[in-house]
Amino acid sequence: MDHDLTLTGHGIALRPLRPDDAGALLALVDAASWQGFTSPPPQDEPAMRDWVRGSVETPARLAFAVVGQGGEVRGTTSFYDLSHDQGRVEIGSTLYGRAWWGGATNPAVKLLLFTHAFETWGLARVALRADARNARSLAAIERLGAVREGVLRSHRVAGDGTRGDTVYFSVLADEWPAVRAGLEARLADA
Repeated sequence: MDHDLTLTGHGIALRPLRPDDAGALLALVDAASWQGFTSPPPQDEPAMRDWVRGSVETPARLAFAVVGQGGEVRGTTSFYDLSHDQGRVEIGSTLYGRAWWGGATNPAVKLLLFTHAFETWGLARVALRADARNARSLAAIERLGAVREGVLRSHRVAGDGTRGDTVYFSVLADEWPAVRAGLEARLADA
């Protein structure tokens, strides 16, 4: 879905994803970084441009490029399944280059997204999910302070054609202050 939402703070800018980000994103993709996506990893810039176009054109999805202070594209993330009427959104389709794994990028991005969802939109629930085989993503979601809700068995087909389980997590509005404090503490220590 085309949008003009830009979020900034903590050395990060989230701006609308656009086709000319394809080259920078392609340079970040490898088997580990793409793990958990439901399509095979793009092998060239036209394929990545098609993936970006699909991300941008998906209804109820706001796809972002994650950009560092130096202007470098560090990855991508999205709000999706946004329903203001139901007071909920999911965060996902997140990919970062290896250079930004385990540092301040993910907590900064999630702080921006959660803050917007809860404090600007006034939503009641933000969900996150990951393939049950993706231990790195599951651990990252748990470090955010999200509550593990359960597993949907054989829920998705991975990019390699195998079926996998999906683990769901969420943060509710009344949990947000504690999650925010945890993210802010992580960023202060970074």
